[in-house]
Amino acid sequence: MAALRSTPVGEKEVRRLDRVIIRFAGDSGDGMQLTGDRFTSETASFGNDLSTLPNFPAEIRAPAGTLPGVSSFQLHFADHDILTPGDAPNVLVAMNPAALKANLGDVPRGAEIIVNTDEFARRAMAKVGYDTSPLEDGSLSGYNVHPVPLTTLTVEALKEFGLSRKEAERSKNMFALGLLSWMYHRPTEGTEKFLRAKFAKKPAIAEANVAAFRAGWNFGETTEDFAVSYEVAPATKAFPAGVYRNISGNLALSYGLIAASEQADLPLYLGSYPITPASDILHELSRHKNFGVRTFQAEDEIAGIGAALGAAFGGSLAVTTTSGPGVALKSEAIGLAVSLELPLLIVDIQRGGPSTGLPTKTEQADLLQAMFGRNGEAPVPVVAPKTPADCFGAALDAARIALAYRTPVFLLSDGYLANGSEPWRVPEIDELPDLRVQFATGPNHTLADGTEVFWPYKRDPQTLARPWAVPGTPGLEHRIGGIEKQDGTGNISYDPANHDFMVRTRQAKIDNIQVPDLDVDDPDGARTLVLGWGSTYGPITAAVRRLRAQGEPIAQAHLRHINPFPGNLSAVLSSYEHVVIPEMNLGQLATLVRARFLVGVRSFAQVNGMPFKAEQLATVLKETIHAR
Repeated sequence: MAALRSTPVGEKEVRRLDRVIIRFAGDSGDGMQLTGDRFTSETASFGNDLSTLPNFPAEIRAPAGTLPGVSSFQLHFADHDILTPGDAPNVLVAMNPAALKANLGDVPRGAEIIVNTDEFARRAMAKVGYDTSPLEDGSLSGYNVHPVPLTTLTVEALKEFGLSRKEAERSKNMFALGLLSWMYHRPTEGTEKFLRAKFAKKPAIAEANVAAFRAGWNFGETTEDFAVSYEVAPATKAFPAGVYRNISGNLALSYGLIAASEQADLPLYLGSYPITPASDILHELSRHKNFGVRTFQAEDEIAGIGAALGAAFGGSLAVTTTSGPGVALKSEAIGLAVSLELPLLIVDIQRGGPSTGLPTKTEQADLLQAMFGRNGEAPVPVVAPKTPADCFGAALDAARIALAYRTPVFLLSDGYLANGSEPWRVPEIDELPDLRVQFATGPNHTLADGTEVFWPYKRDPQTLARPWAVPGTPGLEHRIGGIEKQDGTGNISYDPANHDFMVRTRQAKIDNIQVPDLDVDDPDGARTLVLGWGSTYGPITAAVRRLRAQGEPIAQAHLRHINPFPGNLSAVLSSYEHVVIPEMNLGQLATLVRARFLVGVRSFAQVNGMPFKAEQLATVLKETIHAR
């Protein structure tokens, strides 16, 4: 966070900064996600570039005031292009002792800490292991601490509303939001409008929250403890011209699926079972019946994919959403989709595993499951978005492959992308790909006796895709199922030679999918390449920028298509002495690359449920650059 200039305004000083990282932290019932989301929305409307990192407790309702119950929301915003939520917060808002203790290790010396002093009672501090008050024992002397009785000030501001103390205390997050909005000159109209809409059925509660928000703003304006406020100018040079909005990964993915449905001129069908962190896609798509979207919340994961596969057979753009544990349950039906050769999107929003694992934390550990997690030879394309906004384009790309090649496709996002957000340029309609398909309409094969028949497994010579025949089309009756089929006719076949041919044909169809060559960013002719996939893009790119600013030569490439790999990947890998692959798993992409291309790569693995930090990656990459 660099101060660009200082300007006195009346009795308060205003300092210009180029970027700020703020973290709101409190108990899971303190509304930190709502607070962070509202600050983000106003920051987006102001025109800053931004990146967010919501961090939820893994338990549905952890005990109040405990370390496992801490919820946080980190926002990085700037007047220039940024890529990550930031390594360390410049400002920590701690609503209770647990929030302070859980997050203090990430806060650099000299940073600002705003503490709700009302919650620092002896019992609350003892619950998280504080023998003495950190506000009084000197342990925070290296920070710029602002002790604020947030609860008391909120209750006092809401006296006129006749609320109970407990009801009034619930608005303390809005008081904190008002204070931070004053500190960083955020717009306020959008938040007040949001609160009145959210509590439209309870206007008294709506006005109480607005009053708490305004009280927080006025407190910043009048108190002597906050002598300085800050400005971060809009990022006018960071974005190409266009219409922008703030968007999360799951929302972008939902919009991408709807756009794919429109561009394919097919109804969109989602068969799904709720699971963290994928449920938001089900919630969002259920709101768009006006686009012909049909959502089915099934009784379990197997029923969800079964319904989606049935919809694909019926001529819909079919989708099923889940996370790692659900993929395990869906594996047999995914194999059936491979055998039937029907288009189906399997959206896996990865989370920490194994088993139930870490439902609210992020990981990239489902890659090998997506590649090989089925019985028999059952190849499936794998597509991975790299940022929250990129989830839109990745959904279109996955739909293109599924429809053109008549295959199920894995779309591998993760919790970091799903819940994180960034600015997204809304595309023009003519920028979207044409995904329309031709259904079979009549016979496609002539028998030796001259009879014209329909063969459901007669393939397109270019794509090896079989015809897609909508049930009920006259003359196109055909048999499908999970047992091996005879080439062409689709009749049941146990012939060894036919099985060998069908297995190799299905594999060849996936291997021959057309994907773009891998772009390599290498301005200096580096000896070291960092290769990533999925959500590691932001931290990797931020680390690369830091190294190049220090004069270190390093190349970067990022994979969207993992099965099949880009056609030039082998040549790219052989062009560098060192290749580093950072992953939030124990080296799954590295395993695939070593096996496929017989090259030595360095795997840098992390599985702590959190995204990489740019400084952490920069250190590892610098060591590799200078390795002999």
